[in-house]
Amino acid sequence: MSRYEKLAAEHGTPLYVYDVEEVLAAREQLFDQLPEPFELFYALKANPHPDLLRALRSGDGRRCRAEISSTGELANALAAGFAGSDCMYTGPGKTFGELREAMSLGVRMFSTDSVTDVQHVGQVAVELGITAECLLRVNLATASAGSGIRMTGTPSQFGFDAEHLPEVMPQLRRVDGVTIAGMHLFPLSNTTDEDALIGEFQNTIAGAAALAEQLDLPLRYLDIGGGFSVPYGVPGIRATYPKLRQELEIALDTHFPSWREGAPQLACESGRYLIGASGTLLAGVSNVKVSRGKKFVILDAGINTFGGMSGLGRLMPVQVATDDEETVETVSLVGPLCTPGDTFGRAVKVPDLKAGDVITIPNVGAYGPTASLLMFLGRPSPTEVVVRGDEIVSVSRLDHSRTYSNQAVAR
Repeated sequence: MSRYEKLAAEHGTPLYVYDVEEVLAAREQLFDQLPEPFELFYALKANPHPDLLRALRSGDGRRCRAEISSTGELANALAAGFAGSDCMYTGPGKTFGELREAMSLGVRMFSTDSVTDVQHVGQVAVELGITAECLLRVNLATASAGSGIRMTGTPSQFGFDAEHLPEVMPQLRRVDGVTIAGMHLFPLSNTTDEDALIGEFQNTIAGAAALAEQLDLPLRYLDIGGGFSVPYGVPGIRATYPKLRQELEIALDTHFPSWREGAPQLACESGRYLIGASGTLLAGVSNVKVSRGKKFVILDAGINTFGGMSGLGRLMPVQVATDDEETVETVSLVGPLCTPGDTFGRAVKVPDLKAGDVITIPNVGAYGPTASLLMFLGRPSPTEVVVRGDEIVSVSRLDHSRTYSNQAVAR
């Protein structure tokens, strides 16, 4: 019996298995591909599991910091051992309540997207008698890369339009309670094309330097974003970027000659790259049927379990990991929910499956349960097992229940 078969027999399906050793390997690989002084933020939206967060912040040297976008993610980060000062709070819709809670818990760095966003941070900081650091998230007018998910050069709820920053900068300088500490740019996401990624980073660095000079804004901190890729729900390995380190050093030497001395402090961020390859989803086959000549394999895992950010239209066809090429057939792989949208793929190659079998879907450490329609149809959340090699670190399941306010009466 294989390792996954043993875990499925013991804990049932659907079941996520995360390997901490793979998380640590990804962290080291990404740090190796960046120049030495870079800091690295982990975006909790990819997977907030506390044991994986603990792994990413572990060690004496190459620890990750935490990028959060809610007080819920902040709570997860703190529970995993991060300090509030380790966190950068992002997002275009921060409320006064969220800002008060975050600052009260020690968060001091905020990526801001508008004049009013900076003003809100400043208002709460003044209330609490502290000074917060604001990074201006910048939406550059031009982009370089043509691959990945485009995050700049278009109208967006994210960031200040670069061409309008000079006219609003006087307002920003007058906001009490904040220091404009630097810039945050996030031009694209998830690209396997190293030349495209390098071109985008070069454009980002040059744009940030030009804008800082135009605005007479010394940069203490510069976060140039991410864009690092790993397969999602299909076999494969993390992308490699062997030229990235050297090309970043050249661009930084050109535009920020003091960067090696920490002026500015540089950072990148990543979610899926650090965590994606660590996860495998085990799903049980509930039924197999044929309809008008097409075979459907029905799993006990649906888009409530592996949604792939389906609410954002990003459900990706999966592939089943199999070494049994002789018995492969093409089927529609679907979940158990009563909606035709609960479909993983319409031409998925699988072994000859029958009810009771267990399949494995690789590279699902990122955007798994917490990016899925967990509440839909009231099905229980999948079990999540964290392993370190052959050792089981933890077994857990997210629980969702209704809480009534004091004024409400349950009927």
